[in-house]
Amino acid sequence: MFIPANLLGILSAITSALVWGSGDFTGGFASRRSHSLQVLVLSALSGIGVLVLGAILWQEGLPSLRSALWAVSAGVVGTMGVAALYRGLGQQNAASIAPVSAVIGAGLPVGYGMLTEGTPDALRLAGFGLALLGIWLVSQAENGGFKINRSGLGLAVVAGLGFGGFFILIAQVEHGLVFTPLIVSRTFTFLTSLLLLRLSSLKLPSVRGNPLALLAGVLDAGGNIFFLAARQLTRLDVAVVLSSLYPAVTVLLAFFLQKQKISISQWLGVGVCVAAIVMITA
Repeated sequence: MFIPANLLGILSAITSALVWGSGDFTGGFASRRSHSLQVLVLSALSGIGVLVLGAILWQEGLPSLRSALWAVSAGVVGTMGVAALYRGLGQQNAASIAPVSAVIGAGLPVGYGMLTEGTPDALRLAGFGLALLGIWLVSQAENGGFKINRSGLGLAVVAGLGFGGFFILIAQVEHGLVFTPLIVSRTFTFLTSLLLLRLSSLKLPSVRGNPLALLAGVLDAGGNIFFLAARQLTRLDVAVVLSSLYPAVTVLLAFFLQKQKISISQWLGVGVCVAAIVMITA
């Protein structure tokens, strides 16, 4: 049975959202046992292991110097985005940083994709708008309030630029390669997280000390694999927007597995995300 490349790309992007959302949910648990930067170090380490295994099994070749440089840039920018998000979420009333960073992280590549690949049809464009609205709603704090100071807003913007920058930069690697460019990117994520750990005067975490952090890294790497595969099979904006719906997955897992209370706006956001998927994939 022949499946069009575009459809495979859409399915890969949706799978990326499912895996990334599961990774965020697991990472949240891991952060209860260790500092967020220690979790970042462990997750980056386990992610490298998964990617190396994948490259060996698929016998994937090394990336060109150009692709390697794009991957390095993506790793550094993405890590700085995560660091900014973690710092912002640690501030009082800064939970509203999540929707700001999520929308910027998805919106920036959409704008870039339109400039480089042309504007999509009206239905898909409307789906993009719905998706950004859904991401905003589902990322809201439980009380649905929005309180953010100037410092928190700055960190949210930096985080969003970091996430959006990662999407754009990693998408520049040569087609046909998935695992090896991500190994390069994840290695620099690991090195950058070690530097941030040192600057924060935190201890190097034990590999056995937080298994959930290792699992979060495996899931995050899996999400990266499916995203990069999606990017090589469909438009960048489609791959980014569908992959960026992962907050809805995290919220649903928290509801079903932890019995956490979900606000009306978050439920509305989940519904809007589903409607966006239908419009984008129609």
